[in-house]
Amino acid sequence: MSHHHDAPLRSSNRDLQEIEKKMDRRRFLTKTSLGIGSLALGSLMGMEKILAANPETPPMLSESANGLEGLPHFMPKAKRIIYLFQAGGPSQLDLYDYKPKLVDLHGQELPASVRDGQRLTGMSADQSSFPMTSSAFKFNQYGQSRTWVSELMPHTAEIVDELCFIKSMQTSQINHDPAITFFQTGHQLPGRPSMGSWLSYGLGSDNQNLPSFIVLVSKDAVQDQPLYSRLWGNGFLPSQYQGIQFRSGKDPVLYLGNPENYDGEDRREMLDYLKSLNEVQYDTYGDPEISARIAQYEMAFRMQTSVPDVTDMSKEPDWVYEMYGEESRDPGTYAANCLLARKLIEQDVKFVQLYHQGWDHHGNLPNGIKNQCEKTDQANAALIKDLKQRGLLEDTLVVWGGEFGRTVYSQGTLSPDNYGRDHHPRCFTKWMCGAGVKPGFSYGETDDFGYNVVKDPVHVHDLQATILHLFGIDHERLTYKHQGRRFRLTDVEGHVVKGILT
Repeated sequence: MSHHHDAPLRSSNRDLQEIEKKMDRRRFLTKTSLGIGSLALGSLMGMEKILAANPETPPMLSESANGLEGLPHFMPKAKRIIYLFQAGGPSQLDLYDYKPKLVDLHGQELPASVRDGQRLTGMSADQSSFPMTSSAFKFNQYGQSRTWVSELMPHTAEIVDELCFIKSMQTSQINHDPAITFFQTGHQLPGRPSMGSWLSYGLGSDNQNLPSFIVLVSKDAVQDQPLYSRLWGNGFLPSQYQGIQFRSGKDPVLYLGNPENYDGEDRREMLDYLKSLNEVQYDTYGDPEISARIAQYEMAFRMQTSVPDVTDMSKEPDWVYEMYGEESRDPGTYAANCLLARKLIEQDVKFVQLYHQGWDHHGNLPNGIKNQCEKTDQANAALIKDLKQRGLLEDTLVVWGGEFGRTVYSQGTLSPDNYGRDHHPRCFTKWMCGAGVKPGFSYGETDDFGYNVVKDPVHVHDLQATILHLFGIDHERLTYKHQGRRFRLTDVEGHVVKGILT
């Protein structure tokens, strides 16, 4: 097989020439605008392929690494994002949304006027009473911003003047899977592109040797609720925009390494040949997934070098491990993933998504949430400090939070050692930090019961619109035509939350 990469392999390879001869009839029919040509092609390929073809799709998606023409729509504040997703629903009442009046109301029935017929989950639908429970943990004010933080988060308390707390988050989903799917894709049903895929599609990549969208899942988390790869899937966008999961262990990316006893010397030649075959197929069918496949093969080839390099932690000094915590030395833990996230965005990976399960505390909340905070608090704070000292925080956005909050009323016992809280979509807390977000600031308020938003509600679509805005994207203008409709991350809703922006 020839090693002359400058000359097109198509013209010099007999196999390709033979394939092209056999495809001449199909190519003629594809290019023919007469109805008989379309009908003939339909009999060859199946009419579904023709009807499903998207005329707005750029001809060779592998060439669109720099994003769509005209984006960003305006000057961005953020170049990269690290999304620290706490799956299961952390209790805002035990972490950040301090409600001192609950101490006096502990054990009393939540007024029906406050609950106002709210939809209940299957876990509390059969409860005959809804006794309120105050937090078992102490709160104090920290920083110049005098932000209230639970004793569970001592490291986060040190960085509150860098954070913007949104205490008035709301969602329309009350169960885990649709609620997480809603946050990640803008819709409660599976099948839509994830936020990372939208950003990759719209803005392209700033590092051609690594995926623009990378996912890390904690190996040391309580896996009480499942996570599905569709949460970082591309949906109906071309497959090159899906998130790539990095795993702990010998092979961070599955099937990336060479097979045993294969040195890979002719890998480049093989890919050139495969690309030529795919280009012939693309010329014939015009299927955009063919060019996406070409781009993925090329990325995989480059990742064989780039992934081992970026996941190599041996050069990190001891003081960095001490900052993130001892668990950061163990690849795949939450702390190690936070450190890896910093390394990835140093390489200009656009979207790094961390998932940490185990926040679903229907019972035994005090012990459960304490364990969760011990695994995550120090690493969260270290990540912010690390980004800031490296000059990365000013154009890196960091987001922390889960899919919903927890109820003020208890499930089961009222014991301060063993109470639980149900899912609560009406109000919960997230925090953001970095690029273009007000530091040392709290936005929105809940009532004295921590049950309803009373000031500046922020819906899931509002948060998504705001994140896109920080990347210089008008969320109403980043669309993709699919099945005759223009789709977008925020569906038909969403308003930029200007009150949290610098």
